[in-house]
Parts: sequence; structure tokens; C-alpha cells
Amino acid sequence: IVISVGTIIALRLGKEALVAFLCIQALIANIFVSKQILLFGLCVTGTDAFIIGCDLSLNLLQEYFGRKVANKTIWISFSVLLFYLVMTQIQLFYIPNCYDTMHPPFQMILGMAPRIILASLVAYLTAIKVEYILYQWLKSKLNGRFLILRNYGAIIVSQLLDTIIFSILGLWGSVHSIIHIMILSYIIKLIALFIATPLVFTGSKYFINHR
Repeated sequence: IVISVGTIIALRLGKEALVAFLCIQALIANIFVSKQILLFGLCVTGTDAFIIGCDLSLNLLQEYFGRKVANKTIWISFSVLLFYLVMTQIQLFYIPNCYDTMHPPFQMILGMAPRIILASLVAYLTAIKVEYILYQWLKSKLNGRFLILRNYGAIIVSQLLDTIIFSILGLWGSVHSIIHIMILSYIIKLIALFIATPLVFTGSKYFINHR
């Protein structure tokens, strides 16, 4: 719900705000993917809702600002994640002084960054491109109607790919149960998708119509 409200506010502020909001969520998702949560007795990560937020933002960009803007946003977010990877590793190379008590926690959190972000980049680009193509195909087939249905169809397929690819490349061997992560992550993404989509697209229509 919080992400849905944030997405609507970003849309209200304009194209640039929505692009920035997508990039911020991509960064947050990569930080909290190493945080494990016990949900209904199974292990999940704290990042899945942010991925749905990225997808919703991208689809809003496609719907209201065009394919060119959406495609450019994919590469902007890719560049942001790459910059984050490089700069976090440079920071870890600095030798902490005797007063530094934060280096060990940073080492634990950011030490996984290369594998996490490289896996994320592969999964993200694959899923986002598939979603981009599927969304446009569904829009063409449905003659621009059924906005929420198009959003569901594109994200359900793309996030199945994202979950499988990222879990294998980024989390294999570093979490308690990779199967739990994959199943629960996908279920949580679907729950977040079905909750967020009506809120976001209903709110987006209101703001677009009242500009």
C-alpha cells in the first residue's frame, strides 16, 4: 500500500519523478534482498514488493509517457545499479580507522553486493524486457483496453522469470532454502501485484484526468 501511494505521488509529480522512484526502488530491493524473514513458517526476503513497484512504475511510464521513455528508463535504472555496485566496492576498499565501528556491518551488507547486483542486473534486464514486450503486445491485441488486465499479464510472466533467474544466480548457497525463497517470493509478488495494481491504476487515471 505504501509503495502504491508512493507510485501515484511520483506520477502526479511527473515523468522525471516516476523514473527516479523506479530507480530508488531498484536500489532498495538490492539492499534488502539479503534480509531474510520467516513468513508462514517459510523463509523469504524483504525485497519482493519493491520489484512489483518497479514494474508498476515502468508500465505507467509506458502507458502515459510512451515506449521510448520506458525503454530509456530501463537503461537509466541499469546504469544506477551499476554505479551503486562500483561505488559500494570502492568504499569497502578504504581502510577503516580505529574509531570506525561501522565497517564490519557495511562489510556484511555490501560484501554481497557484486554477486547480488550482477545477478539482479541479469534477472532485471531479462524480466523487464520481457515485460516491456508483453505489455506492448497485450496493448495491441486488446486495442488499448483493459489496462489492469494488461498489467497483470505482463508482470505475472516477467516476475516468474525474474524470481527464477535471480534466486539461482544471486542467492544459491547463501540462504536457508532456495526453494522456499523462490516459491514464497513469487507468491508475495503476486499478492503485492493484485493489491497494488488496482490502487495504482485507479489513482493514476484520476491524476492524469485532473491535470
